[in-house]
Amino acid sequence: MSAKIHKTDDEWRELLRKKGAEPLAFEVTRHAATERAFTGKYEHVWADGSYHCICCGAKLFEADAKFDSGCGWPSFSEALPGAITEKVDRSHGMMRVETVCSQCDAHLGHVFEDGPAPTGLRYCMNSASLEHKPK
Repeated sequence: MSAKIHKTDDEWRELLRKKGAEPLAFEVTRHAATERAFTGKYEHVWADGSYHCICCGAKLFEADAKFDSGCGWPSFSEALPGAITEKVDRSHGMMRVETVCSQCDAHLGHVFEDGPAPTGLRYCMNSASLEHKPK
């Protein structure tokens, strides 16, 4: 694994602007905001390929791990090994497991233990933190 990527907020804003990321991407990835359910651009995308971190381009998920959880956010049953770091999130009066990109610490979403077999996991991601790359 390569060294962690660090940038200032202004550098992240500029990088996301150059990539044409949606306006909410900076707040989601750098300040752990959450897009509204059922509004993300990847909620109903089922194309082959892979999903990458919008900030640094690290590959996070294969498209075949995506499933319809009905929760309103793109959901995946497994992440690529080493791609995601998990952190305890005690915000909003709850205890959840936050997921961040292992390369740049971009907030991605949360992981829950109510997904399909065989993993039993549901990586519930913000579309604003992802970039889909077709095969």
